[in-house]
Amino acid sequence: MAMSAPDTGIAISGVAKTFPDGTEALAPIDLEVGRGEFVSIVGPSGCGKSTLLRIVAGLTSASGSCETVAHEKRAFVFQDPTLLPWRSARHNAELLLELEGFGKEERRRRAAAALKLVGLDGFERTRPRALSGGMKMRLSLARSLALRPQLFLMDEPFSALDEITREGLNDELLSIWASEGFTALFVTHNVFEAVYLSSRVVVMSARPGRIIRDVHVPFPYPRSPDLRANAAFAELAGTVSEALRTTAS
Repeated sequence: MAMSAPDTGIAISGVAKTFPDGTEALAPIDLEVGRGEFVSIVGPSGCGKSTLLRIVAGLTSASGSCETVAHEKRAFVFQDPTLLPWRSARHNAELLLELEGFGKEERRRRAAAALKLVGLDGFERTRPRALSGGMKMRLSLARSLALRPQLFLMDEPFSALDEITREGLNDELLSIWASEGFTALFVTHNVFEAVYLSSRVVVMSARPGRIIRDVHVPFPYPRSPDLRANAAFAELAGTVSEALRTTAS
């Protein structure tokens, strides 16, 4: 699969993964994501969704011959906020910039902008223990957004949150994506979340994971919370759920 810049954000070809103990996590996978597109990946537990995301992020290596092409500026958001409890929100938001070698003033400027973007301005001096679960995830997003990534990789970032908080963060994430214009690859177990956020939903099979469906989501952006009660939305979510049940059987 050839990279078709400037329209392609991610292009992977023949990506597979077999662990040292012989476990085959991923069968060879081909996937292309357009620049500025929001794509979600769903699949049964253990199918290699997170492994694929980590390969794209460069956090783990693929097995065998493959090609992965993605933007240089990448950011990864984990399931857990992974905040440093002894640092304030502002200093947590500055952490990745600090590791990248940015100067003090630039770190502060970028962190302040990122905190404002996620609705945490006013909490700069607050430590993680005083933040709610949703606020901790906002801070995790701000830490990555401060890098101004062209590619945003998210591994079930809202899975531990209650439904109302999760839906609110979905709306906020779409607003940030619209304003920042990054390419997004989002792993989730929640079919409704995947359909609501995405322009496409990629469905993976049971291990070894392979792509079995690539479902186009026709609803225009920006998306209103009312979309979740739309019959066409429910029907499309049912289509994705049916594909998941097929691969899990």
